Amino acid sequence: MDVGMLSFVIAAVAPQWHLTSVQMGWIGSVSSIGMAVGAVLFGALADRFGRKDILILTLLIFSVGSGLSALATSYLIFIIIRFIVGMGLGGELPVASTLVSESVDVEERGRIVVLLESFWAGGWLIAAVISYFVIPRWSWRVALIGASLTALYAFYLRYSIHDSLNEVRQEAKQRPGFVQRVKAIWRPENAKSTLMLWIVWFMVVFSYYGMFLWLPSVMVLKGYSVVNSFGYVLIMTLAQLPGYFVAAWLIERWGRKTVLALFLAGTAISALGFGNAAGLPMLLTTGILLSFFNLGAWGTLYAYSPEQYTASVRGTGTGFAAGVGRLGGIVGPLLVGQLIAQKVSLTLIFGIFFGAILIAVIAILVLGQETMGKVLDRTTAPQR
Repeated sequence: MDVGMLSFVIAAVAPQWHLTSVQMGWIGSVSSIGMAVGAVLFGALADRFGRKDILILTLLIFSVGSGLSALATSYLIFIIIRFIVGMGLGGELPVASTLVSESVDVEERGRIVVLLESFWAGGWLIAAVISYFVIPRWSWRVALIGASLTALYAFYLRYSIHDSLNEVRQEAKQRPGFVQRVKAIWRPENAKSTLMLWIVWFMVVFSYYGMFLWLPSVMVLKGYSVVNSFGYVLIMTLAQLPGYFVAAWLIERWGRKTVLALFLAGTAISALGFGNAAGLPMLLTTGILLSFFNLGAWGTLYAYSPEQYTASVRGTGTGFAAGVGRLGGIVGPLLVGQLIAQKVSLTLIFGIFFGAILIAVIAILVLGQETMGKVLDRTTAPQR
């Protein structure tokens, strides 16, 4: 919801603060810088202090930060707060998927993690609805204050979820240190998986944030009003949920590697079609397909990533991969802003994303290993 709302907020604040396309791109990129830092930092802390406490901490950081960003009186203050919000969100995502992957049976682990990630689409839908009805009528500040109410969910998490590391808290002295864990993800048994994840995460996040944070603004550039653009993006966003559900159904039948490569290939083709679309029917059709395939791929990637590592480095490995991905999230929105400022065609811009996603597909096919049915260990003691 936070990331989705940000794409609409960018379109709303641009005329209010007289922002250039480059400055608009920096709003998304600063958030991704924070997410990169948060993913690495909190992913490592989750291996050291447990998943549950870090999950609650990150939730509070990005919820409270969202409310504070509504009070920003200038562009500079806004992007500083968005960095902090990004840290919380970037840390929450890999920690949540790691916690859930360790808490369910192997036969349904992939499906459950993909369904967990489908709530990202639910958040996007809520963001689109709020942005369509609230921002034009009551301003973007009211929308962000409403988003900050998610902080209350921390009380529910505190008393209702089980930490997969609770039973091993007494083993703290046996847990490898941060430097040891970083070295471990590049040992021969992990290096191929780590390289694959870093490439895939970078390309997926680069293309996702480059395309989706700019969707409302791209629709405006194509000649549609802000209100109509919000409505059209809402329609495109609806396709995210079936994308997740189809991926969740296929992941325990075809395997993680096949489903991820297939959905990313669909994303690449849809991106090329969206960039070349002329007229509203083709824009909506390719935008819907883009949402369907891209978010199905996202859910599969979150299921696939923790399965590459043993418990002692699982949070660190997944967090680092997500952190590298966030570097792509920094480059994507900035690149689009720069290219639009230079009057580069949307066809070429989305062609770049087509190429980036194809690189991810090749990395999966060449370096990826199938992890369907793999039993995950749940102890953080060093593996010998």
